[in-house]
Amino acid sequence: MGHPRQVPAAQAGSNRRDFFKRAGGAAAALVASVPTPGLSSPQSAEVFAHGVASGDPLSDRVILWTRVSPTRLDRPARGTWLVARDTALQDLVRSGSFAAKPEQDFTVKIDATGLSPGQTYYYQFSHAGVASPVGRTRTLPVGAVDRLRCAVVSCSNFAAGYFNAYSRVAERADLDLVIHLGDYLYEYGSGQYGTVRPCEPSTELLSLADYRQRHAQYKRDADAQAMHRQHPVVAIWDDHETANDAWQGGAQNHTEGLEGAWSARKAAALQAYDEWMPTRQVDKTDPSKSQRSLAFGDLMNLILLEERLSARSQQLEATIPTLLGPAFAQTDAFADPNRSLLGTSQEAWLTKQLRRTGTRWKMLGQGVMFAQLKAVGAPLAQGGGLFLNSDQWDGYQPARDRLYKVIRGQDGGKPVRNLVVLTGDIHSSWAADLCQDPNNPDLSSGGYDPSSGQGAVAVEFVGTSVTSPGLDDPQGTTTAYLRSQNPHFKYVNLDQRGYMLLDISHSRVVCEWWHVATVAQVDVRQTMAAAFQVRDGVGHLEAATQTAARINPPALAP
Repeated sequence: MGHPRQVPAAQAGSNRRDFFKRAGGAAAALVASVPTPGLSSPQSAEVFAHGVASGDPLSDRVILWTRVSPTRLDRPARGTWLVARDTALQDLVRSGSFAAKPEQDFTVKIDATGLSPGQTYYYQFSHAGVASPVGRTRTLPVGAVDRLRCAVVSCSNFAAGYFNAYSRVAERADLDLVIHLGDYLYEYGSGQYGTVRPCEPSTELLSLADYRQRHAQYKRDADAQAMHRQHPVVAIWDDHETANDAWQGGAQNHTEGLEGAWSARKAAALQAYDEWMPTRQVDKTDPSKSQRSLAFGDLMNLILLEERLSARSQQLEATIPTLLGPAFAQTDAFADPNRSLLGTSQEAWLTKQLRRTGTRWKMLGQGVMFAQLKAVGAPLAQGGGLFLNSDQWDGYQPARDRLYKVIRGQDGGKPVRNLVVLTGDIHSSWAADLCQDPNNPDLSSGGYDPSSGQGAVAVEFVGTSVTSPGLDDPQGTTTAYLRSQNPHFKYVNLDQRGYMLLDISHSRVVCEWWHVATVAQVDVRQTMAAAFQVRDGVGHLEAATQTAARINPPALAP
């Protein structure tokens, strides 16, 4: 997120966060090849310097990840892995061998199958007699599910500070999952967007070697290792995994020719991402496709979108001056129905996912804000007002209108109920009622009543960043102005870092915003800043209180 001032703009165009800167001033199958379980040794920090991770769980399998730091670079580094039911790794359920290959940067990805649904497991890798740290993961449940607890994170910029939020998430033993909504890493060089910690390499990422080196730096971070070791992570990318304000054919932070071909840079970034993240590749013939869904029994279907590289139309420039900087109206090219964020095939896939039956909640995990964010509010009958951020859904209103038709059942299908949108990207905390015409108080004409929430058809929870800067708004003046023009926002916090905690049951979804005290140094302090909920069948937000942790959760990995 963000376009740092220290880097000259390669292209003209509106940047989605410029307004912030301006405004802010079973076991029987085991055989003799089973590796011997053991505790990691001092050598482990050398051989497994990048830790262990798991992700993209299904009901019977999960991706296990590590990287071996080899002594020889000209041949595979071989080793073994195991999965057990206990922290001591005595109750073994699966095991096997691996070959960490040079052409995959010596990373290891195991799709550990044959597991039981809704169970916590512990795993470990071994190479040359050295054991990795023990990891902890969990499969998806099936059937009746009473409750889920998930952390939601995004925008983890190494240069901007310490990943204290990751450590706080790692400490929560009762989580089923961590959802990472993108900007897992940033492509800028040292000092270009954050000065707390230097980057590796020190220059902007362009080549496969560059992206691999930056991923390696992030995976050496102690807080990132702690989160990955304790919880399975389901991740999507946003723009900075490739380059700022990426779209299908380029990016704001890419100069074609001078920085090589966009197609080559994108391919390098996606290859490194696939190697270094505990993700399950959706389409080996097209790495830019990452949309997928995960079913958590009868409670939740988590739908994950790809909004950058496969089909997004280029962002349009905002040119209308306002107090918060250039804005735009929904006219001319902005009203072109051919401009898309998802593309035709993904829109059709999303419609099918939203119409799937069998779960109480639909959770839509995606990168950029869905709710309208206006510099000047007005009803649709008067043009809708002036919008601030052409990189989010506001810049693609015809595409958003098509999705609203699906949600309302105006496309010939049934209305979609109990939809919760989860969003990252904007380095700040927001809670919104979702409606097409939030500045229209007339419910009879499709408007919205901010006092009761009537007219809303879904809700959106937007999480702040792990480290990336938001807006310094100590007096709350910018917050107050934004809320005056955007009555559908029930909570806005522009300047604190942290994560969201979701507590999901059949009767309601509660979102808590947890903020850390600082990212300038390692710090254990955190505060619950706010909580909002949406109740089954209600479709709008209400104030909530902090939820209780699970009693006697499975033990954390040692």
